[in-house]
Amino acid sequence: MKTALVVLGLCAVVAPLASGGSQRADYRFRQVASGLSEPVYVAQPKSEPGRLYVVERAGRILTLANGKRKVFLDIHSRVQSGYTEQGLLSMAFHPSYAKNHRFYVYYTNLQGDIEVDSLRSSGGRAVTSSRRRMLLIDHRANDNHDGGQLEFGPDGSLYAGTGDGGSGGDPPNNAQNLSRRLGKLLRFSGGRWQIAAYGLRNPWRFSFDRANGDLYIGDVGQDHWEEIDYRPRSAHGLVNYGWSAYEGRVRYDPSRLNHRGTLVGPVEVYSHGGGNCSVTGGYVYRGSGVASAQGRYFYGDYCTGTMWSFRIAGGKAVDNRREPFRIGGLSSFGEGARGELYAVSLDGGLFRLSS
Repeated sequence: MKTALVVLGLCAVVAPLASGGSQRADYRFRQVASGLSEPVYVAQPKSEPGRLYVVERAGRILTLANGKRKVFLDIHSRVQSGYTEQGLLSMAFHPSYAKNHRFYVYYTNLQGDIEVDSLRSSGGRAVTSSRRRMLLIDHRANDNHDGGQLEFGPDGSLYAGTGDGGSGGDPPNNAQNLSRRLGKLLRFSGGRWQIAAYGLRNPWRFSFDRANGDLYIGDVGQDHWEEIDYRPRSAHGLVNYGWSAYEGRVRYDPSRLNHRGTLVGPVEVYSHGGGNCSVTGGYVYRGSGVASAQGRYFYGDYCTGTMWSFRIAGGKAVDNRREPFRIGGLSSFGEGARGELYAVSLDGGLFRLSS
């Protein structure tokens, strides 16, 4: 692989022009906090609308409430974060967090492997002695394409998105190999991890629409194309999103295609033009503060900070538009307790979509 950039979720060369035109919007992202240390995710349990949880890559989770910051969890001694794509990468709260205080973290451990742990909290802090390992995937061959997202789906199961194992072009063909857990969307159900979808390069961020359970995946591309994958909740069965037989909608190495399950192409793509390089997948806005953004899926590019949004109609992306605002170093979006949309920058800022 030709490597000119090293960024969150991608090692790639920048190539031709991005699509989509800007339109006026009556909303924008307003900064609500600064001075964070490489934040890569922001979350909020439904039972705590007044407290935000910010994941810092080096291995800490902070809470932000009433203008005060507190350390909720510190596992930096367990986390490998020396390379941009490694670190403590996300967290998820159990649907019954208000009662069981159970939450989950996804990180790169000191051996360079992907690890997902379960923990409990008490008195507003994580109880580190409650840590229980749920998933361990060998990732020592390369230090990129670690995936990183955890989300609970509409079925109540925990989902994890794993990268293809790194390097360029997926040399071992992990993403199309159903005997391996790399390049997959995994579901924890019945006490074990199952493959819900495969053919993913680096699904750095994915989400479920809280209104209808539909799935959106921002899958980081190789040399030319970034993609958003979509699957309605009503669709069932194993899904193949195509990598590395396809990059976006273009053939990459068709000879690798595994024909198990349903092959599903991206619902939206953009090219590596104008400095774009790595998609940061987002959420469908379901908050009450910005009526005109209701039902729109927001996503962006890490390198340029450009953002777009679209709606789904008839299973297709419609009204895709480039938004008239940017966030430099856009590492992640996050969803609030009441559906409000947040974003964080690796440069240390926390933002909220506001009118």
